[in-house]
Amino acid sequence: MGLSFQEKSLWLMFVSLVGVFGFYFFMVLPTGSANVMPHQMVFFVLAVVLLVITQVVGHIVIAIVNQQTATDERDRLIELKGTRNAAYLLASGVFLALCAALLTEGNFVFTHVLLGFWVLAQLVEIGSQLLLYRRGA
Repeated sequence: MGLSFQEKSLWLMFVSLVGVFGFYFFMVLPTGSANVMPHQMVFFVLAVVLLVITQVVGHIVIAIVNQQTATDERDRLIELKGTRNAAYLLASGVFLALCAALLTEGNFVFTHVLLGFWVLAQLVEIGSQLLLYRRGA
């Protein structure tokens, strides 16, 4: 059984998030500064631009190759379950980022804990959906 459009789309998003933000965190961590520096903002903007380009081009290619893009009840249920799983992690990350803001000086730790948990929440959402597609839920 081949992958549906939704599964191919999820794989594209998962791989691009890991690649782009893996590159970003590799470039900015560790740091010697308590605050986010301008050169780190350049890496962030570059990461966002790379992510957008990768996903737009990837989705265009997937849409051309895979003509069937209709979603059904199962797709919506899988998306809802993935979003629920991500929400728990994101809420925990926001709490930890707020704790980090109170316990550390500057904005670097707060910003990157928040960004890191946002990326992890996205990966959990996508990973949950991929797992549910494979299980046939």
